[in-house]
Amino acid sequence: MRTLYHLSLCPFSRRVRIALREKKAEFRLVEENPRERRVEFLALNPACEVPVLVEPDGIALSGADPICEYLDEMFPDPPLIGDSPIERAETRRLIAWFERKFHGEATRPLLDEKLHKRLLREGEPNSAAIRAGHANLRQHLDYVDYLVERRRWLAGERISYADLAAAAQLSCVDYLGDVPWEAHEPARDWYARIKSRPSFRALLADAIAGAPPPKHYADLDF
Repeated sequence: MRTLYHLSLCPFSRRVRIALREKKAEFRLVEENPRERRVEFLALNPACEVPVLVEPDGIALSGADPICEYLDEMFPDPPLIGDSPIERAETRRLIAWFERKFHGEATRPLLDEKLHKRLLREGEPNSAAIRAGHANLRQHLDYVDYLVERRRWLAGERISYADLAAAAQLSCVDYLGDVPWEAHEPARDWYARIKSRPSFRALLADAIAGAPPPKHYADLDF
């Protein structure tokens, strides 16, 4: 059986987890902490980063983008990258937006300051970084509102990897209880549709020891 090496609150791992379930591809999960730099994991990915997907024949694929594009070729139904060159370009544009800009400006600083520092005992959180993360988050939610007020899904009329990438990032911030959903109804309604998909539900069962999610996290109706 194929194996996905992941980290529970890694948004890139989460996108692949959702994709595998959307494709109905059987797999098992192995939690991998890249900080441990296990020799066996380094042999799979010398960059020592998750996600890594290992196929039954032993071939290892690293990184959310290569893995997801591979899955779209191996399991073409449902297509998640887009049917036309324009759709594929827009999907890739939005993936880059959420996994570079959103992650760098909101997900990473909030996770680092509010969760990782506490769990790893790396000192007090930086309140300025948290305030900046919250301000950036609101701006990104404005953009999600803008997109879903004009399209059924983020990249068009059909769910795509763009939705999975955005939802994976937001799910990590929502685990902290930091998403102001009440001020962003279009984004909230879109996320509720993603949240209710069978492919997403396993993420809602994730729980970090010593840092449980808020009560609404796994509630499909918020």
